[in-house]
Amino acid sequence: MAVRIGELLLKEKRITPEQLQEALNAQRQSGNKLGNCLVGLGYVKDEEITALLSKQYGVPSIALDQFEIDPAVLRLVPAETAQKYHVLPLSRSGATLTIAMTDPTNVFAMDDIKFMTGYNVEPVVASETAVVEAIALYYGKGGVAANGNGHGNGSGSSALEAASKALEEMPAGGGEDVEVLDEFEEISVEALARQGEEAPVIKLVNVILMSAIQKGASDIHIEPYEKEFRVRYRMDGILYNIMQPPMKYRDAITSRIKIMSKLDIAEKRLPQDGRIKIRFQDNGKSKDIDFRVSCLPTLFGEKIVMRLLDKDKLMLDMTKLGFEQESLTKFEANIQKPWGMVLVTGPTGSGKTNTLYSSISRINTPETNIMTAEDPVEFNLAGVNQVLVRESIGLNFASALRSFLRQDPNIILVGEIRDFETAEIAVKAALTGHLVLSTLHTNDAPSTVNRLMNMGIEPFLVASSLNLVCAQRLVRRICKFCTEPHPAPAAALMQAGFTAEDAKKVVPNRGKGCDKCNNTGFKGRVGLYEVMDITEDLRELILVGASSLELRRKAVEEGMLTLRASGLRKVKEGVTTLDEVVRETVK
Repeated sequence: MAVRIGELLLKEKRITPEQLQEALNAQRQSGNKLGNCLVGLGYVKDEEITALLSKQYGVPSIALDQFEIDPAVLRLVPAETAQKYHVLPLSRSGATLTIAMTDPTNVFAMDDIKFMTGYNVEPVVASETAVVEAIALYYGKGGVAANGNGHGNGSGSSALEAASKALEEMPAGGGEDVEVLDEFEEISVEALARQGEEAPVIKLVNVILMSAIQKGASDIHIEPYEKEFRVRYRMDGILYNIMQPPMKYRDAITSRIKIMSKLDIAEKRLPQDGRIKIRFQDNGKSKDIDFRVSCLPTLFGEKIVMRLLDKDKLMLDMTKLGFEQESLTKFEANIQKPWGMVLVTGPTGSGKTNTLYSSISRINTPETNIMTAEDPVEFNLAGVNQVLVRESIGLNFASALRSFLRQDPNIILVGEIRDFETAEIAVKAALTGHLVLSTLHTNDAPSTVNRLMNMGIEPFLVASSLNLVCAQRLVRRICKFCTEPHPAPAAALMQAGFTAEDAKKVVPNRGKGCDKCNNTGFKGRVGLYEVMDITEDLRELILVGASSLELRRKAVEEGMLTLRASGLRKVKEGVTTLDEVVRETVK
């Protein structure tokens, strides 16, 4: 940037080549920025540099001394980041954060802040002196942001304050004996266990778990990098930065979580899976929550992901999942059939397990024998025989399915059809008087048929065994506390898939952001569903090996709502935004 400012000032004839050379010499001696040196030598004013950058890059300029900043906005960007990049957060409007910068071309700073806060970043230019003074004023010991947590969405929850306090309370040298072990060094299990059992580490891990529960997170990511160690929460499908514990506690935190999950703390080179069950007081009532733990060795340590499994949040009422009425009617009719196969498809984290559990609870009666093979078993369901698949000892989906057929089942749930062997047994079970429910990874409902054929299942077997395919996605639900109309141009609505008639009438909504939703405008998620009922006409098309496109065309003709159509319905009803639907579906 130094040379660029010099070149710009020369080009604009604000300084002479001799003055630039003198400023460059002063810069080499002092280590200051070129702009500061030019101002210090009296060749230009701060305001001139600011105006020049504003003109050059088409970015507005601002006089910081005439601007008052909301403390809540300041807490969005930590002091270290503000000082590192010479930036200052000014205001937030919806999902956009305006920041004052000395260098509006610094994309690294903007990306970092966007990644850290979850907001889009809009830069304005301010003079270097003004930014430095403002950082000292606002982030100094007596400043309004001095006590903010400076992470995530600026929620500043008590749990995170407790985390900071837990770190402060660590005794001097409390983690000094934690050392990074080389891959070939001898690992001291006793030392690792001792580190994991230190009181401050226990307190910090408990804070991380409890904070995730309080914030309604679905996953906790604990990630080691070369020079940082960070904790992120996934809330409503989006990851947010929460805290950055000191690097020296990396191994101690990892060991503590492994001890809680009953994993091998000495094994640092292979992935491991475990489970943590915790009990806590929630509004005076005792509550249990499970965490599914996955450890994965990475370049700079073990990354840990914990999935929160809260029975209270498992929605087993199918009418509340987000099904349109016509799709729900088709789905319920098919899971009530005595035999055949019902498949739920979609990417990881699209709510397939919830849909399957809801289906089972809908048809679970004392007269039926329900057997499930899952990897892993996420929730315990009363009256259902659940089997945990263990590949390591040879108990895979295929072998579990074979055993099920000797257990006199009425309904079989297979966690996932991954290979030909599992698919073949599932199809045979569906053809011999059993109702089979399972999941598959495909993009939409019609392509599921081709996926089964690509696995090696004959078209006539697919046609005769398959009853229904349900594809699904999850989109964020607009926060009901801050929802407001957000009209969109008719052209944009038509491009998304609305008819010309609907485009004139539909007024989409959005959340403007409030305390209830951490200023994101979203709270919770809702499903989009594409339910393809396998009718006689579709069976004939499957028998002749029709493509996904032909199957889709026929299914839509027969009244199938596509994922996009399901999303547009929810936009029309004010449940979600147009951007969410466009992000998750295709026309």
